[in-house]
Parts: sequence; structure tokens; C-alpha cells
Amino acid sequence: MSRDILLEICCGSVDDAIEAGQGGADRVELNSSMFLGGLTPSMGSVIEAKKQIAIPVMVMIRPRSGGFCYTDAEYQVMLHDTRLALESGADGIVFGILCADGIVDIDRCRSVVDLVKASGKEVVFHRAFDVLPDPFEAMEQLVELGIDRILTSGQERSVPEGIPLLKKLIETAADRIQILPGGGIKPHNAAWIIEQTGATMVHMAAFKSMSDSSCRHHPSITFGGCLYPPENRYDLIDQDAVRKMRNECNR
Repeated sequence: MSRDILLEICCGSVDDAIEAGQGGADRVELNSSMFLGGLTPSMGSVIEAKKQIAIPVMVMIRPRSGGFCYTDAEYQVMLHDTRLALESGADGIVFGILCADGIVDIDRCRSVVDLVKASGKEVVFHRAFDVLPDPFEAMEQLVELGIDRILTSGQERSVPEGIPLLKKLIETAADRIQILPGGGIKPHNAAWIIEQTGATMVHMAAFKSMSDSSCRHHPSITFGGCLYPPENRYDLIDQDAVRKMRNECNR
């Protein structure tokens, strides 16, 4: 590959963002609750991430898991969180709102876009795009709304499976909107994905498991749901994996 490829790392904490930056990431997407696909992070996390790293911090605005059609109260929370994230230094907002029938909620999306654009920041439509019935119609709607970028796996479980659609989306988008492939991209397949799709940027997560011994006295107690994840382990971005990915993108 002869062109520069922008590397965005999906992060679930400030420490993730620090590791991503040290590994060579060009940009991070800051979330919480990665097990649920990424939810809105705390505003404290946004503030501290901006203090700790010099690269852009995109902030996820997603009030809950399980679909993208939100109640009136959830929608208001999204507007509040968008304002607060921008005030806290976010370089952009990542979000997606759908109607009950699974199409883009134009009116609600426009309200979020207007807030972000008034601050002069970027706005990204996340992988809610991957469940839309007509990706090309939806892309035109998002272009009209003023969305800067679409995060998508090509409407498949992972980017390697979604390559045919991703290639067509990138070709159709031209310079009107950015297409950011994300989902299942790893150092070993990054160069191939970029070559196959013509992508100029990629989005990936690369976690390693860390130990926290503070629960060692009562290891049988758990604080999560029925899956009972171990309380003495947590995930952290793997700086070495990010560095490998950076090298692959530059190859």
C-alpha cells in the first residue's frame, strides 16, 4: 500500500485510549461497556482522555444496548450527553438513531447533527447502519444530513464478510462522505481488506486480558448479569497489537 491509512482504535476506557495512542493510533473512539457493543462513556472519561492523549477523541453517544430506536427520554439523554461531550472536549460524536421500522430517523438524527456542527466538530453514524434495509438509500440520507463518516462492517458480522458491499459503498460515496470499515479487522488481514475495499481508514479493537486482585478474598461473588464474567479480570487495549496494525497500514 502506498497511501497513508488512518487507524482508529475502539476504546472502552481512558487507559485504553492511552495504550492506543502509544501504539500509534491516529484517532480513538471512546466508549463504555464494550461487552454491550459500546455505550456512552462518562464525561469524566472524556475530559481525562483529552488530557492524556494528543490524538482526536470521538465519543460514542448510545444510551443503551438492544437496538437503536429510542424512547423520548432516551433521546433527550442523547442530546444532553452530546452537549456535555462537546463541552468536555470531544473532537466528534458517534451515534445512530433508527425508527421502529428500522430506517434512519431523519428528524432526530438532524437534531444531533445540528448540535455537533454548531461546535465545528465531526459527526459519525455508527454500525446502526449495518441493520438498515437499503444501505445506498441510507447513505444518501446521511450525506444530506451532513454526516461526515459512516462506521460499517458492510452489513455483515465482520468486515472480511462485508468486503463486496464496502467496496461499492466507498466507490459510490466518492468524496461526499467517508466510509470507515470496522468489525473483525486484525493485523493479519488489514492490508488485504484495505486493498480489496479501497479504504483510506480502518477501525479496530485489540484487547488483552488484565488481572485485578482486589476481589481475591471472595472470588465467587460477581456483580454482572447471568454470564458472570470473572471479577478479577478486565480488558485493556493491547498496545503491541495496535503497533502491529499501524505497521500493516503503513506497509
